[in-house]
Amino acid sequence: MKNVTRKINLSLGAVGILTFVGILVETSMNVTFPTLMKTFNESLSMIQWLTTGYLLMVTLVMGATSYLLKRFKRRQLFIISAGLAVVGEILCFSAPNFSILMVGRLLQASGTGISTPLMFSLIFSEVPMAFWGAYTGIAAMLISLAPALGPTFGGIMNHYLSWRAIFSTSLLLVLIALIIGLVTLENRQLHSKVRFDYNGFLSLSLFLILLEFGVQQLSEHLGIAILLLLLCLISMYFFIRHEQRSENALFNPALFKNKYLMFRLTNYFILQMINISLSFVIPIFAENVLLVNSLIAGLILLPGSLLGSLSAPFAGKWYDRVGARRPLLLSNFLVVGGMLLFAGFISKFSVIIIGLVFVITRLGFNTGFGNTMSDASKATPHSLKADQNSLFSMSQQYAGSIGTAVMSTIISLQEKSSGSVHTGIASGSQLGFILLMIFGIIALVCTITLNKEGLEHGIEK
Repeated sequence: MKNVTRKINLSLGAVGILTFVGILVETSMNVTFPTLMKTFNESLSMIQWLTTGYLLMVTLVMGATSYLLKRFKRRQLFIISAGLAVVGEILCFSAPNFSILMVGRLLQASGTGISTPLMFSLIFSEVPMAFWGAYTGIAAMLISLAPALGPTFGGIMNHYLSWRAIFSTSLLLVLIALIIGLVTLENRQLHSKVRFDYNGFLSLSLFLILLEFGVQQLSEHLGIAILLLLLCLISMYFFIRHEQRSENALFNPALFKNKYLMFRLTNYFILQMINISLSFVIPIFAENVLLVNSLIAGLILLPGSLLGSLSAPFAGKWYDRVGARRPLLLSNFLVVGGMLLFAGFISKFSVIIIGLVFVITRLGFNTGFGNTMSDASKATPHSLKADQNSLFSMSQQYAGSIGTAVMSTIISLQEKSSGSVHTGIASGSQLGFILLMIFGIIALVCTITLNKEGLEHGIEK
């Protein structure tokens, strides 16, 4: 692209491939759970940690990337990220038992937790501001396409080859990314001798972990769930108090005083939560209610994933040309419309209709996802860019993790109350879609509120 060198494009491509593969494998495992349960003789509640644990680890690592981006040079971080991914892929491919497979997944997650914010750091530091929309659109395409393609990719590998083929194929892509990155990535930025905020990281990690476990326990042990959620609130309180007083805070407190940034972050979080929740629920609904096989269940998401993701770069260019108002309004309206259709009529939908409604939702998601982060970045001073980048990247991953946990809990509660897996998944999915629609309306309100106040690109008029 004009004014961006070929070397920078290739370095972005290397980090982009690494991020894409990490997120692709993230959801590829969902359709392999029945196979893995038989292979390792483990329960579903244990096997599902291959996805939930992965998402949680990515989130925790991203919580530290503000420090990492300030302390280490990009080439160093890329090599660490790629190295973790390679070791993780090899362990998963050769895993003789569930424990080794889980360790491999956590190593992969650590690599993805570094590569995703590194990709956005490269965009916002090496690409001219005039092209931020286009480039974040491409990044959003990778981030949103990967989790939606995951069930399709995993279904094809598992159906025709083996679940291990997921890791052998992705290992090849990681090695290609590593070679490109070693040739093109440069250590041009300065790094500072900042200290890591261990107390802040610990309290934030406790909050995220306790919230995750608390939500999951709601369907099993209500008393334990309430206790965990109370401890979660206490952890959050200590995190906020510490960040306000700390001289080397994990996230600069000035970020949270920026109203424009916080509204955009809320929108960003909700869009990703809806995106990942749909990728989780639709295959489960299709397999258990519509009674299709894992391959078809994964393929339902393919048209929407492809069309939505291919639209992301064009949405980014539209944002570069006209600003945030129109792209983000259209994004929120399409997402709310799609969720309204799912919430009201999912029980009457066929496979084809589900695929069509998913196309609408995905077009809405991709019109707003990357542009939301671009617009927030324009409202952030250069000194806070690393903090903002880390905060958004962490929120993006945790949105998927907590969204999956909430949807899984709702479905489990409905299964128990109905006494039937079929009925529980059908009614639980519908309730889940209603909840996602409410969140979508909240995101729409955030966008309308900023527009009414006459804010554009983070600058008050």
